[in-house]
Amino acid sequence: EELVFGKERVTTGAQNDIKRATDIARGMVTKWGLSEKLGPLTYGEEEEEVFLGRSVTQHKNVSDETAHTIDEEIRSFIENNYERAEKILTERLDTLHLMAEALMKYETIDSDQIDDIMAGKKPKPPKDWADDSEPKSGKGIDASSTDEAAEEDESKGSIGDPAGQH
Repeated sequence: EELVFGKERVTTGAQNDIKRATDIARGMVTKWGLSEKLGPLTYGEEEEEVFLGRSVTQHKNVSDETAHTIDEEIRSFIENNYERAEKILTERLDTLHLMAEALMKYETIDSDQIDDIMAGKKPKPPKDWADDSEPKSGKGIDASSTDEAAEEDESKGSIGDPAGQH
């Protein structure tokens, strides 16, 4: 969003992305031993804090110095990978726009379309794509089949009072 619309027009959807990235970085540092500074050890048990330092100081599972190092490592993972993603997206901005256009048009895209987009080509319609006279999501339903199903349901009897009466 920031690359396309600018910093002032970033939506709240980015907040969830930041939280998820932070959770992954925290796991890398505290659960999976993927920090070069801290090595292959597990730290802390708290799951809900944004950075481990605050929760560890309350539970004292690690020293204040280690908690500070954990926070630094999490921040480092986030900042380095944000810069990496920004560089890749900036270099491939045309690909980003092709992907966005395909998603706006088709709602979902398949692997063949992704291959086209990554090759710099406009994607072909999905294999099951109908022309514009068909609904964009799902397949059209034959009205006679729904009428028959409704009649069959009615013949089985009522399932109870209307929802508002329960």
